[in-house]
Amino acid sequence: MTMHKAAIGVFDSGIGGLTVASEIVRRLPNEDLIYLGDTARLPYGTKSAATVVRYADRAVELLLRYPVKLVVIACNTASAHALEPLRAASEMPILGVIGPGARAAAAATRGGPIAITGTEATIRSQAYQKALRALLPDATLHATPWPLLVPLAEEGWVDHAVSRLTVRTYLEPFVELGVDTLVLGCTHYPVFKPLIRQVLEEDFGGYPLALVDSAEAVTDELAALLDERDLHAPTRDGRRSFFCTDAPERFARVGTTFFEGEVAPVFPVDL
Repeated sequence: MTMHKAAIGVFDSGIGGLTVASEIVRRLPNEDLIYLGDTARLPYGTKSAATVVRYADRAVELLLRYPVKLVVIACNTASAHALEPLRAASEMPILGVIGPGARAAAAATRGGPIAITGTEATIRSQAYQKALRALLPDATLHATPWPLLVPLAEEGWVDHAVSRLTVRTYLEPFVELGVDTLVLGCTHYPVFKPLIRQVLEEDFGGYPLALVDSAEAVTDELAALLDERDLHAPTRDGRRSFFCTDAPERFARVGTTFFEGEVAPVFPVDL
């Protein structure tokens, strides 16, 4: 198999990375895609950096058993802790979501404060803050975890009264601080973009807040990399393969909230 026809591998600690996979499929429909969710060991956000690196290394090792031409680490926590060790250990191009998200935020801001949301581990890692400081040394940054959105997304409550109240509560401090750009630094959060925009319009008088979706940002850089290395797949209908390390039935059921299309069949694997 030529590298043009090889697949794009996508790895996440669980189901949320399907938002990244979905954006890749939408933008690059000719590409084959192999997705691995490490559902047996989630959440990564509560693990030490060393443990996250070890888990990510095993996941990428499994993806590389298949004909893949590059790997996208969709998990923000794994991107924060494991991207550089994984790149150092492999000649395969490996992309994370934090660098692209930070660059997109730097391009989107109008000079006001930038807010960063994510899991507690991602916020604690300071990965987005460091990446943004390298690009905009004088920017005012506000980083706050939004933990309740993960279980709400996995419950499928993306347009629910409870979710609306939660989003409003999370947004209010950022509006008061005059934030002009919000980085959605967790792969679960993009499913709430319509609700966030609705709350900004209806509850905060149409407050102008640029939303930075790391799924869109990393897909931009992925497409550019395929151009640069002449690795685009030929014109065809790309195939999708899904693997997880636990509870494939739940993965298929819950995954439809995050992936535009059918998430099936899902194959169980042991890392």
